[in-house]
Amino acid sequence: MLRSLPKLIRVSSCVLLWACLYCPQVLAADTPAAVHKNVQDAGSLSNRQLSWPSGEAVWGVLTLRDYNTRVVMFSTVVLGMVAGVIGTLMLLRRRALVGDVISHSALPGIGVAFLVMETFWPGSGKSLSGLLLGAFLSGIFGMVCLTFIRKTTRIKEDAALALVLSVFFGLGVVLLTIVQSIPTGSVAGLQGFILGKTASVSADDVQLIAATALVVLVLCGLLFKEFVVLCFDEGYAASQGWPVHWLDLLLLGLVSVVTVIGMQSVGLLLVVALMIVPAAGARFWTDRVGSMAWISALLGAVSAACGVTISTLFPRLPPGPVIVLAATCGFSVSLLIGTKRGVLHRLWHRWALQRRLNRHTLLRACFEHIESALGLPITDAWLQHPFTLPQLSSHRTWPRRRLEHWVSAAEADGLLRLASTGGYCLTVSGLEAARRATRNHRLWELYLMAYADTGLHQVDRSAERIEHVLDPDILLDLKHQLSLTHPGLDPLPPSPHPMES
Repeated sequence: MLRSLPKLIRVSSCVLLWACLYCPQVLAADTPAAVHKNVQDAGSLSNRQLSWPSGEAVWGVLTLRDYNTRVVMFSTVVLGMVAGVIGTLMLLRRRALVGDVISHSALPGIGVAFLVMETFWPGSGKSLSGLLLGAFLSGIFGMVCLTFIRKTTRIKEDAALALVLSVFFGLGVVLLTIVQSIPTGSVAGLQGFILGKTASVSADDVQLIAATALVVLVLCGLLFKEFVVLCFDEGYAASQGWPVHWLDLLLLGLVSVVTVIGMQSVGLLLVVALMIVPAAGARFWTDRVGSMAWISALLGAVSAACGVTISTLFPRLPPGPVIVLAATCGFSVSLLIGTKRGVLHRLWHRWALQRRLNRHTLLRACFEHIESALGLPITDAWLQHPFTLPQLSSHRTWPRRRLEHWVSAAEADGLLRLASTGGYCLTVSGLEAARRATRNHRLWELYLMAYADTGLHQVDRSAERIEHVLDPDILLDLKHQLSLTHPGLDPLPPSPHPMES
């Protein structure tokens, strides 16, 4: 069964399993003297001086010499990795805002859990496991309310999301105010769940986060195929007999778990950003779901590591918001240079496509000019027949400056050469490229007139390659029709435009 799991899930699960077994040794506390020295060091999270870190402090942070830094780094990197995987599924499921609803819905559960524990077990109100359990149950209840509103009323989904989010968050703020009035309810600790309290994470918290993340990744691995189909085509999954409703609820439950364990690090207001921002950045790099999950997990882990490092070097900067800002920087870089949907990548391809189309248009104009002068078939005389820019311009009425630019580019590419008598001539490679571009273009025109019922004056003059547009069966049919009227290998049909012949 392990071989059937995606590679990301297998590798991540092994790492987290190691974390659960060995993090007590990795995160072993320093001796009291070492702790005192690290607290005085500028690279410690406990230091709140506003100053530029020294080289020794930077090296200390990068080598994780401080105990508190090791704990925080380990917990946030694990959280960033699992949040990236879950965020990929949520983004593809078009449920990006659901995590935000769950995080805001969890706030009342924290207040209720504190009140219940203080009522029945005085002094235990700040038990992390109890608070997280209350947050999880409250988040699930928020999702139940959202589902109920969507299925039983005519309220749109965006309005239902806003309604549940605002009501639950308001209720949570009221409960925290009530908790503040209780003598044993120092609300400062609970308010840390809103914006996170990364610096207070302990080794026990790290083990809890790692164990929970391991369970989430194993479930994602076992049901990865089902989750992917659910994200892309819910109707198809239902037609195959899959329990779509239960799969959807399980996915939402995993989102709730990640949201709850992320409260301790980045807070309930920012944990959704740690799930969605890396996944959105990964979308610019790949079209494959598995690769997207890999990249999203990597971006989440790197963002967490960078955020903790910056917050450690500049202790007045809160770790949670800095982690989200680091993830945003990763998203911005992906937006610019992503190899699939990055802005620069798309601009480059658009420029290359336009350059190729311009070249095909120019070469086709050269071919048709020589064809009108010498006629078919193609002979060596075609390579010696000169033409001038005014002659080409008269064929297409192009602006002079644009035509000069195209000709210069074609000459630089070895498609045109200067003629001894003045003007330009096609080279051997230029003649072959011109013949191919003309044939593809005329075949495209034939297809439009024969199959799309397009009039002669409406035929598209695009010079795109025919293989990228037509179905292979239609292409073979067109070639067969051409072979009947134009015998020979790879025939060149005549132009359907009388003025170009």
